[in-house]
Amino acid sequence: MKVSIIGYSGSGKSTLAAAFGRRYGLPVLHLDRVKFSAGWTERSQPDMLADVQAFLDCNRDGWVIDGNYTRLWYDRRMRESDLIFFLDFGRWVCLRRVVSRFVRYHGQTRDSMGEGCVEKIDLPFLCWVLKDGRTKDIRQRYADVLHTWPRKARRIANQRELNDCYRQYDLTPL
Repeated sequence: MKVSIIGYSGSGKSTLAAAFGRRYGLPVLHLDRVKFSAGWTERSQPDMLADVQAFLDCNRDGWVIDGNYTRLWYDRRMRESDLIFFLDFGRWVCLRRVVSRFVRYHGQTRDSMGEGCVEKIDLPFLCWVLKDGRTKDIRQRYADVLHTWPRKARRIANQRELNDCYRQYDLTPL
């Protein structure tokens, strides 16, 4: 099984990815972990591409990948996926989740983040969650995924639908 999880920041992509990985024994790649190194430093594009390509090439039988990052083999990931989940939660729900995550992990590095990337909230990230990460182009990219792969792409727009997904695939959240 190959699963891609895309969606807005704070929507629960990493949690869902980890649950799929645990339940089905699949390797999980969190793209935030690929993108950022210690201290939230962005890694070079060639290094990120090489890491994602190696993951895809080495795990041909199955994987779970969480994150958007269109420059990191996005088309290949969507094409090779058996399931694609688009977590389409509203901006205020995502903001509440981001704040809850910050409170829970303050001063710590989550498993889905690069080593040394301590949980933080700053103004640019808040702007990303509420506005910049929801531009017309970004919304269109998600719509394109749903349109291009209707048999394997599923939009999850609220907590009830996410709970249904967890039940359907016999998943346990963290």
